Amino acid sequence: MTDFTHFNKQGRAKMVDITEKETTVRTAVAATKVTVNELIYKKVTNNEMAKGDVLAVAQVAGVMAAKNTSQWIPMCHPLQLSGVDISFEWETDNDSYLLHIEVSVKTKGSTGVEMEALTAASATALTIYDMCKAIDKGMIIGQTYLLSKTGGKSGDYNRN
Repeated sequence: MTDFTHFNKQGRAKMVDITEKETTVRTAVAATKVTVNELIYKKVTNNEMAKGDVLAVAQVAGVMAAKNTSQWIPMCHPLQLSGVDISFEWETDNDSYLLHIEVSVKTKGSTGVEMEALTAASATALTIYDMCKAIDKGMIIGQTYLLSKTGGKSGDYNRN
């Protein structure tokens, strides 16, 4: 059981000790998407939703989620983030309306920010769903995935 980093000698969960890990600049970029119907697409892009500016609220929710990831994911370390950026891009094709969400997170520390980027992407998408569900509960969220990460012992990662 001691080969697993998140288990102690008794086989119980533990937070990994990062005290001796090197402090480096670490980045992570995550992505997800939300599929919506035409009415939601039009209302969001024209800022006509009754609850307000959907993308602005979702962006703030994503930043807040990144900053609070350790409160959501039990074994994540609380991190001092130096930057969180969330961008949106619409893709429309043959009555299909996809909102692509990309989140970049950065820190200088002893552990990576992949979970912060993934959490922010998820919270951003969930906030969009929440703000638009009165029109259509059939929205689809996902796939959510890591695009890239830099820094740390495991090195860089880039999704092909």
